[in-house]
This record gives sequence, structure tokens and C-alpha cells, in this order.
Amino acid sequence: MSAGPDNPVIERAAGSLHIAGSAVVIGRIRMGDGSRLAQGAVVRARDGAVEVGTGSAVLENSVVIGNAAMPTTIGRRTVFGHRCTIVGATVGDLCEIGNGTILMPGATLGDRIFLGEGTLVPAGMTLADDSVAVGRPARIIRRASPEDLDRLAGLRDGDLSLPPPTTTVVEAPQEASPMGQLYAFRDVMPTVAPSATLFATAEITGDVVIGARTVIGAGVKIIGDSHGPVRIGADVQILENTVLHLLPDNSLIIGDGVVIGPGSMIHGCHIGAGSIVEPAAIVCDGSELGEGCIVRAGSVVKQRSRFDAGTDIDGFPGRAVGRTERPLPTPAWAFAPGDLPDLAAT
Repeated sequence: MSAGPDNPVIERAAGSLHIAGSAVVIGRIRMGDGSRLAQGAVVRARDGAVEVGTGSAVLENSVVIGNAAMPTTIGRRTVFGHRCTIVGATVGDLCEIGNGTILMPGATLGDRIFLGEGTLVPAGMTLADDSVAVGRPARIIRRASPEDLDRLAGLRDGDLSLPPPTTTVVEAPQEASPMGQLYAFRDVMPTVAPSATLFATAEITGDVVIGARTVIGAGVKIIGDSHGPVRIGADVQILENTVLHLLPDNSLIIGDGVVIGPGSMIHGCHIGAGSIVEPAAIVCDGSELGEGCIVRAGSVVKQRSRFDAGTDIDGFPGRAVGRTERPLPTPAWAFAPGDLPDLAAT
């Protein structure tokens, strides 16, 4: 696996497809003719377990993750809106997926599914063909109407026919890529442990310290441009397209062994060692999470919240829904030992 290549290579040509210059492919994926990865999209596949079907599109700043245990398969002529997070899901043909949608492992969507913006389809949920669903978690509000299908056709150039499936294998280059981008703020440069890994499209600014063996994923932005520091411990994973920032006179502290899922927003808070923040969650300023907490996918921990060690947090806003067993296992969507090459930060 290469760390954050900017220019994926096509291993076997099978027709036209488009990968934007700022999109990132990690590992090997399959894409159909006419499929598209837009600007800032990140696709990470272990064991080649991501397929983007013929004529489908993954739009700006979305993240798609799959591996052998939780493959992601996207059907034909399906479109994902901006900042979607797709982890180990199966999606049918001709689906229209709203901006900011979250699909968790084992979620299965039939054909012609319409999801409202910000919908969360939890692990294992199945949505039948022609469903219209919204909410966190998703709830079906009705079946697709003739008007919905007319609108879908309008978004597909008036044509809802399905082309034959095609496959092009797209693989990231295996040589080492440049390691992240570091920027000064008020003459303060980030400090990165030599054993940490920064993907090439990660950007770190200002008063930020990153500990040993920590992984900063593709498209991550860590901005230490306020009066308080950003301190990230050892053996942390901050995954694709996550943003870390803070308000003035505040601090952002991430304890050792924390895993932060793709598409998350972490702002001016303290997260205790060994905690897990699932994909597309938000943790707001002044919040404090004890060791071994878990923040469920799509949840929002509101400002100045306090949670004791070992709390299971879910909801909008996040509330304690149970206790965790510690130590928490590494999520299947995180990097496993051996996934990363032996690269040092530069």
C-alpha cells in the first residue's frame, strides 16, 4: 500500500473513467466505464475490495473504504453527493445518495434508493428497492413515486437504462510518496515524530505535535492556528478527510491509541487514550471524553460535554447509551498492522 499517492495508475484499461487530480486511491480498486472520483475523494481498499460501478460517481471529499471482511460495492449509475462516507456497504443501481450520507459496514441498499442529506444507514441495515429514507438512523418514509423517478431520470440525462458492467483496475503506485505538507503559523512549525506516517495529501499547520507511530490519513487537515496547542499522542490513527481545529484560548488533546474515523470533525476537545470516534462523528469545543470511550458514527458531542471513561456515546446530540469493554478492539475500517509501508515523516 502506498502512502497517499496523487496519481493512481490504471493497471488494465477497459474504457473511460475519471479520477480528479486531488482524489486519492490507496491500494487497488475496480471502476467501471464512465465512473468518476471527484476532487478530494479518497478510496482505500485492502484486498481490492472496493468497486465503483459503470457510470457511477463519488463526489467531492467523500470517503470509500473496503476490505475482504467488509467489501464495498457500488452499482451502476449511482451518485454519492459531497462528503459522503461509505464503509463496507453494498449499494445498488441508479441510487441518488444525499450529501453527507454515512453508510456503515453491512448496510445494503437496493436499486433506485433515495437518501436525504446527512442520512445514516447503520451497520447491517437493508433498504429495499425504490425506498426513500432520511434520518439518523435511516427510516423509510415512503416508496419512490413516479415524480421521484422522473427527477432521477432528469439527473441521468433523461435515460434510466443500465449499461453492461465493465471493470478497470486502478492501483496506487507502490513507490513511496512525499509525506504530508507542513506549514508554519506565527513562526511555529508542526513537530512530527520520525516514526509517524503522514499521507501525501495530509496538511498540518502551526502548533501541532504528533506522536510516535501515529497515522495521519489522506486528506486530513490539522490546523493549529489559534492560541492553544494541538497535541496528538502515540499510536493514534486520524483517518481520511477528517478535520481537527480549535478556537482561540483552547486546546485539542488526543490521547495515545485513539482512532478517529474518516470524515470526522474534531474541534478543541480532549479525547482520552484508547477511545474510538466512528466515521463522520463530530466532537465540539470544550468537550472531554475519558479513556476508552466510543463515539458512534454520525453522532455529535456538543460543546462542553463531559463523559467518563468507558462511555458509549450515540445520538444527535450525543448521550451516554452504555458502557464499553476495554481495551476497545481496533475497528475493521482502521489500518491493520502491515497495511502501511515503512515510511517516516518528512
